[in-house]
Amino acid sequence: MTAIWFILALMTGAAVLALLWPMSRRPVPVAAQAVVLATETGFYEDQLREIERDAARGLLAPSEAEAARAEAARRLLRASRGAAGDAPAVGEPTLRHRRAASAFALSTVPLLALLVYGLFGSPDLPGQPQAARVAAARGEAGDLAGAVARIEAHLARSPDDGRGWEVLAPVYLRVGRTDDAVKAYESALRLLGDTAARLSDYGEAVVTAGDGVVSDKARAAFEKALGLDPKAVKARFYLARAAEQDGDRTLARTRYAEIEATSPPDAPWLPAVRNSLARLDGRTPPAGPPGLSEEQASAVRGMVEGLDRRLADQGGSPEEWGRLVRAYAVMGDRPRAQDALARARAALGADPARLAPVEDVARDVGLVP
Repeated sequence: MTAIWFILALMTGAAVLALLWPMSRRPVPVAAQAVVLATETGFYEDQLREIERDAARGLLAPSEAEAARAEAARRLLRASRGAAGDAPAVGEPTLRHRRAASAFALSTVPLLALLVYGLFGSPDLPGQPQAARVAAARGEAGDLAGAVARIEAHLARSPDDGRGWEVLAPVYLRVGRTDDAVKAYESALRLLGDTAARLSDYGEAVVTAGDGVVSDKARAAFEKALGLDPKAVKARFYLARAAEQDGDRTLARTRYAEIEATSPPDAPWLPAVRNSLARLDGRTPPAGPPGLSEEQASAVRGMVEGLDRRLADQGGSPEEWGRLVRAYAVMGDRPRAQDALARARAALGADPARLAPVEDVARDVGLVP
């Protein structure tokens, strides 16, 4: 650090000296300038007379003589203007004042800059390369994207690394790549084998990818997880949610109550369980699908609303309409689920075969008897 400050001081001193040196030179006296200009004027006058003599003796052609006269006359005129003193000479006191002011400015500005930087800057901080600054500006999102890219590159070379798939799956879920998360968990289960935690995480990814609906695939994973560990809370919760989704409110409430009764008071899943019980008891429902974090619930709501807009603008298959009806029912928004059912019936027409998937969903979620 001391060496760099010494180098900077030398550079500043050299720059100031380069600017002050020309001003330290004493100007040519006015009298000496007059002598030089008078000598130069006399030279060009003699040159004009010499051109006239050579032209008279025939040593110069008329055109050559004319050109020589014009050139000598131009030089004589320029020298005469200098001799006339068009620019006033600078007096010695004024010149001294200008030098003093320039020297003061050139020496004070660098010192002032160093003083301000010392007071308000951070001279003790280490330097940071541009690449590091750019990476820091990108923040956590850039770090996460880079981590995903590195893991993906590793798995492209080593697709049988089950641990790598297990690490990547929740990252996919966090960034909203739910289908990729499901595939990553499937690879981890295939390579590492079944555990209650791994099956529960896989089932949760399937639920998230299905807009919060506990599908048959997810239900099978949760039931298998409970077979390995009857106390697996995540699997118990989603199976309670599956019972609610099927319209069996009594079974759903029993399962939620069992989870609440056997959980520690500070268990992180208790708010979701109590929200589900509140909804079953007719109290204020949660803002999004139960069992998901706020980030996941927000992502699910966005996907459901996107599906709703697409079906309203472009239409869709009976399965997609059924998916929308089920999603709103799972979210606890029965008015919108009823509205989606009515719009599906209008869009699909009176054909019972086309309406069957939607009507089945409506019965499953309790919208129709």
